[in-house]
Amino acid sequence: MTTTHLSDGVMEIEGRELELSNLDKVLYPRTGATKRDVLEYYRTVAPVLLPHLEGRPLTMKRFPDGVRGQSFYEKRCPPWRPDWISTTPVWTQRRQRDVDYCVIDDLPTLLWAVNLADLEMHAMLARADDLERPTMVLFDLDPGEGVGLVECAETALRLRDAIRHMDTEVLVRSSGSKGLHLTVPLNTDIGYERTKPFARALARRTESEHPDEVVSRMGKDKRRGKVFIDWSQNTPHKSTVVPFSLRARERPTVAVPLRWSEVEAVADGSAGPDDLLRTADQVTAELDERAELAGPLLHTRQQLPDLGG
Repeated sequence: MTTTHLSDGVMEIEGRELELSNLDKVLYPRTGATKRDVLEYYRTVAPVLLPHLEGRPLTMKRFPDGVRGQSFYEKRCPPWRPDWISTTPVWTQRRQRDVDYCVIDDLPTLLWAVNLADLEMHAMLARADDLERPTMVLFDLDPGEGVGLVECAETALRLRDAIRHMDTEVLVRSSGSKGLHLTVPLNTDIGYERTKPFARALARRTESEHPDEVVSRMGKDKRRGKVFIDWSQNTPHKSTVVPFSLRARERPTVAVPLRWSEVEAVADGSAGPDDLLRTADQVTAELDERAELAGPLLHTRQQLPDLGG
């Protein structure tokens, strides 16, 4: 990652005064990437990242001492935030009250969050103005012990073929970690009462067809040697990492949109599993292409077939 003129102290960014601090603190010790580097990455990708955050309640995942230190999730937007930070109330069943979540709609808010060492951007599948209406269906492919990205790629292709057989478009991206995310763009009036049963039914059908390779149940004891298709993210108030977010791994890898041909190459052995991972430097070099791959998630409108539950 490259640096420019961001410096400690109060800066004006798009008309907002933003206080930046500890910019030389190393957040990724293996590569030496500092908070300044992370801020510069997010400033560079902001034009393609912000549309995936806009209007959505944000859960921050903060790493004040870097990726090797302790981290914590923060749903409540800090009450000492600047008065120009947008928030939205979200009812929480556990607390039996509204919690004000941050909403990142612009570059100053994005950099404010990153300055708090929010390395990963986790947003809800629905926007704040209609929390019961997700704009997508999400399948999170998580490899169990003894399997990895190769098996995730094979499972992704099985899901892709099943979804395409229904004349429905599906996208794929690296989670930036150990698995893959598949998304079905909706951008219509479909609610969770349909997306969750759809995701569950398709995951279980895939498990029934490939019981030695795939599992759709939650228990970790069932996942050894298999890919877990996590369909449960299709639930109100859950959040997932958005495209172009960094991940808190040893290297600054990114949740990056992929071409299906890249997934096919890993599944058939013509490419290695690491080819599905991209670092921040690689993503900024490929930004236009990767942004185009993510475009349908924002704009494609489609319905869901009824698979039952």
